[in-house]
Amino acid sequence: MAGMEIDTVENLQRKQSTYQYLDETFEIQNETYRGQQYSQIYFARLHMMRTLLYSLVTHWKPHVPVCTVLGLEEGKECIIVGTLYKHMKLKPCILDEYSKERSAVPLVKHHNFMHPDDHLVLEDESGRVKLGGTVLSPSVYVTGVVVALHGKETGAGDFMVLDVLESGLAPQIEPQLKSRENKYVVFISGVSAGSSLSNPLQFQLLVDHITGHLGDEKEQGIAAEIVHVVIAGNSVEIPLGLLNGQNLASKDQSRLSEPVQELDILLTQIAAGVPVDIMPGSNDPANFSLPQQPLNRWLFPGSRAYNTFRSCTNPHCFELDGVRILGTSGQNIDDLKKYSEGRDGLEFMERTLKWRHLAPTTPNTLGCYPFTDRDPFLIESCPHVYFVGNQDKYGTRILKGSERQLVRLISIPKFCNTGMVVVLNLRNLECHTLSFETQFSS
Repeated sequence: MAGMEIDTVENLQRKQSTYQYLDETFEIQNETYRGQQYSQIYFARLHMMRTLLYSLVTHWKPHVPVCTVLGLEEGKECIIVGTLYKHMKLKPCILDEYSKERSAVPLVKHHNFMHPDDHLVLEDESGRVKLGGTVLSPSVYVTGVVVALHGKETGAGDFMVLDVLESGLAPQIEPQLKSRENKYVVFISGVSAGSSLSNPLQFQLLVDHITGHLGDEKEQGIAAEIVHVVIAGNSVEIPLGLLNGQNLASKDQSRLSEPVQELDILLTQIAAGVPVDIMPGSNDPANFSLPQQPLNRWLFPGSRAYNTFRSCTNPHCFELDGVRILGTSGQNIDDLKKYSEGRDGLEFMERTLKWRHLAPTTPNTLGCYPFTDRDPFLIESCPHVYFVGNQDKYGTRILKGSERQLVRLISIPKFCNTGMVVVLNLRNLECHTLSFETQFSS
């Protein structure tokens, strides 16, 4: 019967884990769009973060007075709390895109929009003030970050920053790493079924490994310790050239559906043996703006028959055996790379945790839903594992907080480019990669 859920049955004696779904904050269910603008999500963010920063300021600089931007006095040291805005000379403008269509000279497309003349402004409900000094680097911060600044107003009307206070890592629940046995979570990203880079044989090898159909008895024993699979976005690549507003011919309709059908066949094999979460990405058939809502289950007629198959939001948050795992399909970090600078993707990930905000550039340069009374991207509980999908290369490290928080950061490479997946051990939060390479002789 259609929609009927089938319990998984397999010969492999697979280990089990306790799963808790925590995506409610990212779900858009009771929201009603009434033409509201994005100012309200900024107000909600500032209200929540300012309350937090005020509580931290009393321990940071208890003898320095706190005031608003409007209450600044020249030469008098104080602390102001507000939202940063970065004035960027090279920031794209929709009017430039409009003029490009009518210009014979194409505009240069930048991979990073930083410029030496960029500067920061702090804004609260009372006003805004240009920031000066060398303490606060425009190359590190982006529009949308809420901070507390210690400094004084200069004769030129700028605020000379002497020190900065970020929110820091959120409180973290104690991880329940009591298991003495290995339990693995497999993270996959950027499968891009249907693209020219996609190799179906490569993905089939991965599926066979996860399901225990590949390798000797030892390999199958390791496969039996895989308790969960997470697919972090960009699972398919739809030929967008076909979507031109015209009615599609039957052959073009099949071309549109083929990548999803190919993905469903492979997901069905995984879901038959292991719980699998699939998140939407920027290239998937889902809403574009964050938080992206779950992919429609009816896209996956084979996979949805199993109760182990879950279509989730992006960002995605869940717990496995008491270990809290939070991650995105990569849009938040990709946007930070365009509007700020860092050593690597992991540094950008660290910043989002220290700012307690998953996507600070929303809604300025990264699309998001215009929430009216909340900001779902605020990080209220620090995860034990923080992953980001669709990155150029694999990376991982442990981030330590001031209150003994420990976070395993994982940058997941695109599978279609690298043939790599990331494997996390829930027993000790150690992780490694698996590589599935196939070569064809011409």
